[in-house]
Amino acid sequence: MHERVELRLLGNVRAWRNGAELTLGSARRTAVLCTLALHPGQAVSREQLVAAVWGEQPPSSATGNVYTYVSALRQVLEPARDRWAAGRLLTSGGGSYRMLLPPESIDAFRFESLRAAARCHRDEGNIAAELAAVESALRLWHGDALAGVPGPFAETQRLRLAELRLATAERYVALLAETGRSDEEIESLRALVDTPARTGLADVLRTTGGPVAHRPGRPATTAKRRGAPLPGRDAVIAGLHRAAAEAVRGHGRSILIHGSPGMGRSALLAAALRDAAPAGCRLGWAAGDELTQRIPLGMLLECVESAMADADARRRARDLFTAAVDALDGSGAEAADRAVDLIRHAAGTAPVILVADDLHWADPLTLRVWTSLGAQAARLPLLLVATARSGASRISGLSADEVVALTPLDSASASALIRAAAPEPPEPRDLRRMLDDAGGNPTYLRLLAAGEGGRSSLVAAVGTHLAPFPEHARGMLRALAFLEAGEAARPSGATVAELAAVTDGNPDDLVQMLDRASAAGVLGSAGDRWVFQHRVVARTLYEGTPAALRITLHRLFAERIAASGGPPERVATQLLAGDVPLDGSLADWLAGNVARLAEHAPDLAVSVLQRAHAQRAGDPAQQLLLTAWLARLLLARDGHAAAAAGWVSARTADPDLEGEMRWVAAVAHERRGEYAAASDIAHAALREQRIAASWRQRLRQVLDRVDPHLTGDPAWSPLAAPAGGEASVVS
Repeated sequence: MHERVELRLLGNVRAWRNGAELTLGSARRTAVLCTLALHPGQAVSREQLVAAVWGEQPPSSATGNVYTYVSALRQVLEPARDRWAAGRLLTSGGGSYRMLLPPESIDAFRFESLRAAARCHRDEGNIAAELAAVESALRLWHGDALAGVPGPFAETQRLRLAELRLATAERYVALLAETGRSDEEIESLRALVDTPARTGLADVLRTTGGPVAHRPGRPATTAKRRGAPLPGRDAVIAGLHRAAAEAVRGHGRSILIHGSPGMGRSALLAAALRDAAPAGCRLGWAAGDELTQRIPLGMLLECVESAMADADARRRARDLFTAAVDALDGSGAEAADRAVDLIRHAAGTAPVILVADDLHWADPLTLRVWTSLGAQAARLPLLLVATARSGASRISGLSADEVVALTPLDSASASALIRAAAPEPPEPRDLRRMLDDAGGNPTYLRLLAAGEGGRSSLVAAVGTHLAPFPEHARGMLRALAFLEAGEAARPSGATVAELAAVTDGNPDDLVQMLDRASAAGVLGSAGDRWVFQHRVVARTLYEGTPAALRITLHRLFAERIAASGGPPERVATQLLAGDVPLDGSLADWLAGNVARLAEHAPDLAVSVLQRAHAQRAGDPAQQLLLTAWLARLLLARDGHAAAAAGWVSARTADPDLEGEMRWVAAVAHERRGEYAAASDIAHAALREQRIAASWRQRLRQVLDRVDPHLTGDPAWSPLAAPAGGEASVVS
């Protein structure tokens, strides 16, 4: 009988054969299984499996472990198979393995198939069928995808699948409204919203070790968050305390705090208001995410409900929720007015502080109510405090009595944060590197201070920072990271023209993306050049690209910059950032631009020419040209040029170039105090009489300088120059 194997990847990884559950073994063995399962029917090499499970720095035992894991998995999947018989489900050959399971036996592929079916139904206008497919897709989930499975491949797939799950849940909410199910019981609707909120974006970030979005209505008040240092934010915290005290006296206000991701908006709110709200105040709290913008008054409801304690207040909160449900039928204006009246009434019985963290995720009706309340807050015991991501378009027109921009921490505050967060005091050099990499971003500073322990969270934090950008914008940012790679000093960034050259993009479109990235705090500008505000973002983008692909991209970028007539030093930087072969068009470019490169960036020129010489780049004539330039630059920069000069002089047929290289070699030895070697080179060149006259004269000058340093009679010279004639050799 044909055995039927099923795999569950959307939750804790489990497997069944003919209905009986299998024991999969260790976490890394499971990681190998998941890697093969998500490439059904495809050959996956041992090297790919090693990289998937251990990353770019595997232990020496990794390859052997893969062999052991595969052997064990074969026994688990096909226990009746003879040890020496070929496998039917897990085969091997040519140093690679294949998992021969049909995709429909793996829940992750069934999930994606149902999503595809839902899209088809949507295109056909069949909403009922689409809703059924979406519901079936969501029922396949039993927790985080690939839960507990280690390795970079599993981490990437966890994030990808979680994003798909979130998008599916969002569509589910929208379909409920479209199919007229908004009049269902209130608790059913709340459960619907709450479930995607808890298992959507929060799971994505939790899976990757990043900051978890808190459930609306529950402030970020974990012990770790409360105890986290907030250097550099004392003035803002003090301002919030004063505003709360004034609200108690009947003089409220609205405050908007904005900053780029990682600037500590949520931590600031928790430190300022969670345990410091004046006695007698009603404190309401909500945190937005991608789901809250789809539910009318959803964020405001969570905020108000968490502030209400007595029965009468809870009844009014339920009234507000009813208004939210009514808004689904189009009565938005009336619902907004009812919400404003409800909150005004609550503030009339006791001072109210409403905190909306990440207000840019609020639905339009919540923003409308928030704006209306803000205009009236000065006459009420009502304090409205909201945070938002800098540059978010949804709050561009939102007014507030006070707008606070959370800027990067200064050096002193950033250093204090690192010392407080680091497990042990960092060395001065490490401290300077962390300060430079983080660019004053508190989250990056904390994670860099944590060292390797914060590495996965650092990657997740960068992913959160870049999540609002569409894929083409992230591609542009990745290109900029590659243009900055290899620059030893503070990166000089890139111009729009350079980005257009390497991405083949439209300059006008690039300017729009760059402006948006600047507004979000990802990029900054210096003249006509764009740079990353936080070097750690550039490095994470760069290191997240597979090593083999990096070389290909560096070569491509070098060729495109060269073809566009870009500065030679920009081409050289790309050549040196990876192990790029200097052959073909690149060798031609270097031969034609070596003089410009030597003039504008001599250090880069030396490095590129040394690599070209080691690779024997170009044809023989180009090799002579490039190595001669290497010798000249080494001599000019007090490097030891004798070897490069000797290589050229031994191969060239040009008497002028040979004479120059003999002279370079002799002078190089002279500068190192190797006078005998310098004398020998000069004597040999003069004796052979092949070099140009101008170089013979210079070599005589070398001899005049070095002969007094030689042993024996310093007045004696083996050369005699007859009057009116060329020098002759005296043996």
